[in-house]
Amino acid sequence: MRDTNQSTISEFLLLGLSRQPQQQQQQLLFLLFLIMYLVTVLGNLLIILAICTDSRLHTPMYFFLSNLSFVDVCFSSTTVPKVLANHKLGSQAISFSGCLMQIYFLCVFAVMDNFLLAVMAYDQYVAICHPLHYTAKMTHQLCALLVVGSWVVASLNALLHTLLMARLSFCANNIIPHFFCDITPLLNLSCSDTHLNELMILFVAGPIMIAPFVCILISYILIACAILRVSSPSGRWKAFSTCGSHLAVVCLFYGTIISLYFIPSSSHSAGKDMAAAMMYTVVTPMLNPFIYSRRNKDLKGALRKVLTMRYLPPQ
Repeated sequence: MRDTNQSTISEFLLLGLSRQPQQQQQQLLFLLFLIMYLVTVLGNLLIILAICTDSRLHTPMYFFLSNLSFVDVCFSSTTVPKVLANHKLGSQAISFSGCLMQIYFLCVFAVMDNFLLAVMAYDQYVAICHPLHYTAKMTHQLCALLVVGSWVVASLNALLHTLLMARLSFCANNIIPHFFCDITPLLNLSCSDTHLNELMILFVAGPIMIAPFVCILISYILIACAILRVSSPSGRWKAFSTCGSHLAVVCLFYGTIISLYFIPSSSHSAGKDMAAAMMYTVVTPMLNPFIYSRRNKDLKGALRKVLTMRYLPPQ
């Protein structure tokens, strides 16, 4: 029996940002990635700090939002620093173990984004459709259980796919036409039998990604029905504005995921794939703080206090 645990390749080459030969374009891409990453980290950390320091925001909705901001910082930090470091070092290489680590953390944070968006949709559903029972339904214990359970499932799912990837052999080609290690490009490079990996993606990762999306759809269908039953236009607009920010983030996140992983590969190009991947790993985490704070007066006020360092005395 052939030992498939040994790989003849010790590193991969990430060519995602190396396709443009002009030095000026390379510098522009580096600057773009750096700015987006700094904005992502600063924006999401400000959201977390504002929620932690303002007692008015110690509610389930903002608890989930602070977790989403933390995940977004980690999500971008999994890919962008390596891109920036490789550019400054004039290298395209990532070690085999580094590639596996990147896959693991990408799987964890992608699934966590997915779960948190579903949990936040359920929170919006309870707030709009059952406002009188909101406090009784969305208890601190339930909120903590939903977040901890999401972390456990996301970590176990990522561990499964990472271990299955580690058993594969990579014999010749080590060029990844991407700016980070993703499962699909690595499976295409492997010279081992990848049927088990593909089955686990289909029967484990697939439901884990699809089930939260279905929950979000059901929640918003019920929310839409409840909003349509509101008699006054102002009441309908207030109810819609409550979940408008979350709906925008959902559309942005799932739109890029669907275009990247669920559209037939024959209609893809390498440039489009990289643009879609950049959208959900870099752009979406950067935009989330702006989307959630744009129409939220309480969050705006908390952010203003953080930025001016004028904290109110405790009540």
